[in-house]
Amino acid sequence: VPKKCQKAREHFGTVRTQMVSLKTKFHEHWRFVLQRLVFLAAFVVYLESETLVTREAVAEILGIEADRERGFHLDIEDYLSGVLTLASELARLAVNSVTAGDYSRPLRISTFINELDSGFRLLNLKNDSLRKRYDGLKYDVKKIEEVVYDLSIRGLNKEATVGVGGEK
Repeated sequence: VPKKCQKAREHFGTVRTQMVSLKTKFHEHWRFVLQRLVFLAAFVVYLESETLVTREAVAEILGIEADRERGFHLDIEDYLSGVLTLASELARLAVNSVTAGDYSRPLRISTFINELDSGFRLLNLKNDSLRKRYDGLKYDVKKIEEVVYDLSIRGLNKEATVGVGGEK
């Protein structure tokens, strides 16, 4: 995983140079691309440290500004959409981890996604695309809970629990 993350970070160098030319273009045309790039940066950071990347860190990775006043910037909506895409990918990773015999990862993903869900519940989202994307997070939480439940039923989470916190 660290080698793959390093290779992914090298690709962000190319993204940075391309973003320089996009800064002069109209921002709304690049929303989907920015959201996808946020997801990719968030996924790399999660794989490296199992933490959520900040909006400022993503802006730095992409070579753009975090604040609107400074020019071509990363909108909070684009950042949040990218983070919600991360949640969907982590739900898939939880399932694939069990298939690969890694029983502790789904528990860590579950903790991360539940904290992410708690944070999104604090937001007052309007009935827009971000709200619809957030509604999808509920299904990701459920999918991960099912994986953790299956591990528990099969007795496979005992090893995982010892690996995570040292307790049952």
